[in-house]
Amino acid sequence: MGLIDRYLLRLLGWPLAGCLGLTVVALLLERVLRLLDLLSQSAARFDYVTQLALNLLPHYLGLALPVAFFVALFIVISKLSDGSEIDALLAGGQSLERIAAPFVCIGLALSLFSVAVFGYVQPYSRYAYRAVMHAAVNAGWNGRLSGGAFIDDDGSLMTADSADLAGQRLTRVFIRRPDAAGHEELITAASATLQVSADGKTVTMRLKSGRRIGSDARGNYRSLAFDDLTTEAPLKAAASLLRARGGDERELTLGELLHQARSPNPVVPKATLMAEFYGRLARAAFLPFLPLLAFPLGLAAKRGNRAPGLLLAGVLLLAFQHSLLLGQSLAESGRIASLPAVGLPFLIFTGLAVWLFVGSRTRPGDTPISRLVLAMSAQFRRVLKPFQRKERAA
Repeated sequence: MGLIDRYLLRLLGWPLAGCLGLTVVALLLERVLRLLDLLSQSAARFDYVTQLALNLLPHYLGLALPVAFFVALFIVISKLSDGSEIDALLAGGQSLERIAAPFVCIGLALSLFSVAVFGYVQPYSRYAYRAVMHAAVNAGWNGRLSGGAFIDDDGSLMTADSADLAGQRLTRVFIRRPDAAGHEELITAASATLQVSADGKTVTMRLKSGRRIGSDARGNYRSLAFDDLTTEAPLKAAASLLRARGGDERELTLGELLHQARSPNPVVPKATLMAEFYGRLARAAFLPFLPLLAFPLGLAAKRGNRAPGLLLAGVLLLAFQHSLLLGQSLAESGRIASLPAVGLPFLIFTGLAVWLFVGSRTRPGDTPISRLVLAMSAQFRRVLKPFQRKERAA
């Protein structure tokens, strides 16, 4: 590895790590907030959310890797272009292919990493996520209640208008539950205090200033006003997962997908298995072609013209992802064979990347895409010009 290669790779290192870390953290934070809301009434919800977030990490790492790699490439190439370093390298006899070679090598390494993540880590983490979610959803009530929330546990319904931060001091409480004889009873109270037992199996509810309405053995309703009523409710333990891993094609590794596809009685249709297999390989194999796409766009993105290039790149990456999903859906429905359904979008986008890069060899940055980027930049400036005039006038 030459001095130029080490210099280029050193430039790529921090932007790649930063973009990948920020993207994964942003995706995880958004999901964690939704999980906290979903599991707000489950026992040990924070332990469950931590486990779920850890199991989601391989999934979001695989999603973020192409985006982070491309953004890092775009930043580095734009920086080299702005500093005229690429012009100097070209003038010194280095070809554009030689400059792009270390970035393509990084893409190959990331492609192998992506095969490991998509092919072997994600299936296990996806199953583990579902197992933890199953346990969390079936863990029952945790003995705490948020204001305005509803607890529906084994036929018992409970809600309160407001609660403290701990969820154990409630006001204006309503409870509907079966009594010891199995008849429905209603309890209302002005306030209530909840306390979970030391073993975590029951919660004691001390109700103040309320009314208890039920029916006796003859079906006659009875009403009891009380100043202080203490009652208990059981807390059930988490249920175990009912099935083994492999009930879904996304829970199978690459080797297991091929094994099931060759089996006479696969767990899911063969077309679905092969579409998933080719889809994972296509996502990994696309990474070495990203530098070929980033160079034409990065060289065309001079100072002040970077936003259109990034926007266009984002559209292309999204189009590639959704075209793969469409191809997999068509293959699963039996309309198209699995290999052409997934291979055609892959060939189209890799061919586009190669065509743009080859067109940039003689005149770097001057391609149909770069001219589109410049036209978009000019249009953006035209749209923003009236607003800039108003700011200067103010």
